[in-house]
Amino acid sequence: MNRELDYDSEYESGDELSEKSLEQVLQMSLQRENEMMRTYLITAERVHNNDELQNQLRNFAEGNAKRSRQLIDVLNKNL
Repeated sequence: MNRELDYDSEYESGDELSEKSLEQVLQMSLQRENEMMRTYLITAERVHNNDELQNQLRNFAEGNAKRSRQLIDVLNKNL
């Protein structure tokens, strides 16, 4: 396994994440979800000749929005 690509490579498999590390992972995930949502929406707006693709991209963005809300809830409740 390429340890450079392993986000938790500094930890052993049995190590528990600290609260700060967990918060960082969740915040990073939230940022990624938001970036993907924006990318899907911008791309959907630029697609003019394929309604099916435009709809799929909007559905992907909606999924990202739902995951973002869930991550925010987890961050607010548990940290």
